[in-house]
Amino acid sequence: MARFLSFYMLRKGYSASSIAPFEAIKKQFSQARKVMCLGKNIEHLKAASLAMDNKSMDPVIRYCAVGRQLGYFTYLTLESLCFLDSAGIYKFRSSKKMASEAARAWFLGILFSIIGGTYTMYKVNEKEKRLTKTIAEGKVESETLAKERQAIVTQLISDVCDITLPATSLGYVNFDEGVLGLAGTTSSLIGLKTVWKKTA
Repeated sequence: MARFLSFYMLRKGYSASSIAPFEAIKKQFSQARKVMCLGKNIEHLKAASLAMDNKSMDPVIRYCAVGRQLGYFTYLTLESLCFLDSAGIYKFRSSKKMASEAARAWFLGILFSIIGGTYTMYKVNEKEKRLTKTIAEGKVESETLAKERQAIVTQLISDVCDITLPATSLGYVNFDEGVLGLAGTTSSLIGLKTVWKKTA
């Protein structure tokens, strides 16, 4: 949200002093996010290992899950090193290259998530076509598939929003700060809603 507001205020001609607090918030939240993610890369490495060992899973979904988790593992590992550099704890000569490779790994992780989600949606649609909705069991399964589809669509929207950031950083697309701010806000709200549902 701070990213979008600073962009909006800049476009509207607000003074630098008025925009400065939002720029500061953006930078501080970025650093705080990196701190909170320290060590989380191990969780993704473990998840990749579990997905690889799950032979009962659909092969396409399994390999997409492995690709997603390894992408996130690499991204968070490199982000941790970039944090050490930006915080002045340990300076790396190749910090810019690490940041670029972190963005690339993040992009690939999200891309695997989008491919996996799209494929899962296709499988859900195919399964629903074969249902006999006049039978009680069929109605129950239809409702289950509808909930599954809703969860998939929500995740796909979040992934599409998230991928705009590394895609822009890598030069694959050229979204401005306003679009990136709105995309980040949308993804964050989806994440908060998901967490809220789990605790409700």
